[in-house]
This record gives sequence, C-alpha cells and structure tokens, in this order.
Amino acid sequence: MKQILLIEDDPFLIDIYSQKLTKAGFKVEVAKNGKSALQSLRERKPQLVILDIVLPGIEGWEILRKIKKDRSLTGLKVVVLSNLGQKEEVEKGLKLGAVKYLIKAHYTPGEVVREIEKVITNS
Repeated sequence: MKQILLIEDDPFLIDIYSQKLTKAGFKVEVAKNGKSALQSLRERKPQLVILDIVLPGIEGWEILRKIKKDRSLTGLKVVVLSNLGQKEEVEKGLKLGAVKYLIKAHYTPGEVVREIEKVITNS
C-alpha cells in the first residue's frame, strides 16, 4: 500500500482528502504544521507528499526546500496542493522540486486523487 503524507492545516480538507485517498487504496498520514511534517517525513518515509503552502509555523516553501536538500529523502515526490495560484507561485513550486502543482479551487477532491494516482503510477 502506497503511503502518503498529507501536510494540511484545514480540518475540513484533511477529512475530505484523507477519506478520498484512503478509499482509493492509499495509507494516509496527516501533518497539520511544518514542524510535525518534517518529523513525519524523517520517521515514516512516505512515497508521496501532498503539501499545502500556507501552514502555521514552517511554511510549505521551506518544507519543500528541506525535502530537496535532505539526501535521505531523495526521490520523494511532492505534489503542491494550494490556494496560491499565481503563475509565479506555480513556477516557484515546480522550480523547488514539486512534480505537480494543483490549485485547490481548480480541482475537486476526486480529481486531486486521480492526479495523485497518475503521479504514483508514473514513478
């Protein structure tokens, strides 16, 4: 079973995405802030991270930088799922190493799951 770390602070979105991803056959761990996200990454070594950018404490950009610098996390796929939809932010996310940048308002939860399945299948 593929393990996903969902880094999101909105309880409503955590509930929706956790249910949808679990139903699709993924094991989902949740981190509600940057500090717990970094700890979970080191302890659990998921196959994929779904990363929000606006988080309490350590923001998503910093988490993405730390993932890409950490040799023990080499090859970890990161999908940014954020409301930040400016072209510059999308480009920044991809430049920092995200394999995909999804804008929350443009995708239903079911579509997000399908995008995640595509990323994992192509790995």
